[in-house]
Amino acid sequence: MIDFTPNPIALSIGSFEVRWYGIAYVVAIVAGVWLATREARRRGERTDIIVDALIVMAVAALIGGRAYHVIDQWAYYQDHLAQIVLPPYSGLGIYGGLFTGLLATIWLTRHYKVNFWRWGDIIAPCILLAQVVGRWGNFMNQELYGPPTNLPWGIAIECQNRVAQYACPATPANAHFIPLFFYESMLSLVGVFVMLWLWNRFTARGRFLIAGDVGLLYFVWYGLERSLLELLRNGWDWTFFGVPMAQIVGLGAAGAAVVAILIRHWYVRGHPVDALAAEAPPAPQVESQPTPVV
Repeated sequence: MIDFTPNPIALSIGSFEVRWYGIAYVVAIVAGVWLATREARRRGERTDIIVDALIVMAVAALIGGRAYHVIDQWAYYQDHLAQIVLPPYSGLGIYGGLFTGLLATIWLTRHYKVNFWRWGDIIAPCILLAQVVGRWGNFMNQELYGPPTNLPWGIAIECQNRVAQYACPATPANAHFIPLFFYESMLSLVGVFVMLWLWNRFTARGRFLIAGDVGLLYFVWYGLERSLLELLRNGWDWTFFGVPMAQIVGLGAAGAAVVAILIRHWYVRGHPVDALAAEAPPAPQVESQPTPVV
């Protein structure tokens, strides 16, 4: 059993606090940018747009993620409205961030005139890698845990951080819980390697996958991953007729992504030239030379 219970505050200077959750968010972004730069360079895409695009995507994801979390926990925030926007606060809903982040990505690819599907293949494993890191912020906040367990990797959760279902003293103060944050982090890490392997092995002219398949696979992988883990998560869910919204959205996104993959492959069979254009790396930019004066 793991009895360590972390302090969510990493550093305090007067009334100013630096929380581990925020640090995890920043480190997650850095990890995603590193992988995006590496993959873009390897695939012949522009790397100069990544940092500028990151600012737009990070802000969009932060707004969407925060909005989803507030809706999820509205029973609390309706009596603490200021805490929705004023620090210190923590809490982001991944699906809200994905939605607004996707909208930002569509806009960015149009703005920079790059191929949306090729960049989707690059960004998808980067998002998962960011989630691998970011979930440890949940550990520092003592959140995202499952029911009590006797497993050797069960984590301690202090009474003040427990959901009502596992409140003290009904559930003993020395109880340990399933570390769902760790499960999700490790499953996401496996997903990163699977996506990179699939792109390297199967995405090329004449092979099984086409540009955009790996990006769509993210929604299948994470949708199923999150829906499975939601079976162990109780007491703080946004539900719809008793079913957690995270499961509804996750399974819906996974199903929509599978349908999109099938439709795109059906389209490609009838329009192979369009598929080859999407798969081909962009032509290198050649600076025009001034016409010599004779």
